[in-house]
Amino acid sequence: MTDHPLGKPPIDAMELSPRRVRAVLGGVVVLDTTRARYLWEWPHYPQYYIPVDDVAPGLLVDANDEVRFDRGRARRMDVRSGEVVRPSAALLYTEEPLAGLVRFEWAALDAWFEEDEEVFVHPRDPYSRVDALRSTRHVRIELDGVRLAESSSPVLLFETGLPARYYLNRTEVDFDVLEASPTSTACPYKGRTTGYWSVRTPVATYPDLAWSYSFPTAGLAAIAGLICFYNEKVDLHLDGRLLERPVTPFSA
Repeated sequence: MTDHPLGKPPIDAMELSPRRVRAVLGGVVVLDTTRARYLWEWPHYPQYYIPVDDVAPGLLVDANDEVRFDRGRARRMDVRSGEVVRPSAALLYTEEPLAGLVRFEWAALDAWFEEDEEVFVHPRDPYSRVDALRSTRHVRIELDGVRLAESSSPVLLFETGLPARYYLNRTEVDFDVLEASPTSTACPYKGRTTGYWSVRTPVATYPDLAWSYSFPTAGLAAIAGLICFYNEKVDLHLDGRLLERPVTPFSA
């Protein structure tokens, strides 16, 4: 079960994005387009395919390798901006229906922007919602019988395809059982984390069970500075009822 319906396009569906998309490499804007295509390579989110005419001249260098995918033939391309080179970081499709479109490895470019907001990890899915709602529901989080946090003023975050997340004030979290972690992650919808914590109980130490965004994206300002735990990995009581741990890609 999920908290939202999964109304997603099928695999290989392609749609025109209404957003201006730009990317930077080596301090230079290397693509700028209002004609990007969303292509759903898998069910969870799309990838951007960029018209080659909207890519900076000289950025793509033929790697002399033609490949064939189910979507058609393509040429592997090195990506070069000044002294910065990303080998085989792009595919230039030469066969319909994708002829003239370029697929970049997201991490090969230094930064991506939708309109004037930086986007992390992958394009934002136009069929996903992420809502942060203040609440007075009672939340208690435990692990191995140890209370980690308890709140009657959480912010609930609802993200399409994932279980509801419960963000709690730092004053409601027991930091005596937490250990700061060097882990950092990013999310297309929330931004970059500014802290992770492992949980230490008499039974074991569990790595990276909690996180925080000190400077989330503008639409999710309500979670700024709050702490959230993976409800896949802790015992979460909501209004006195123990919730079943959800099964998601984060369960492992």
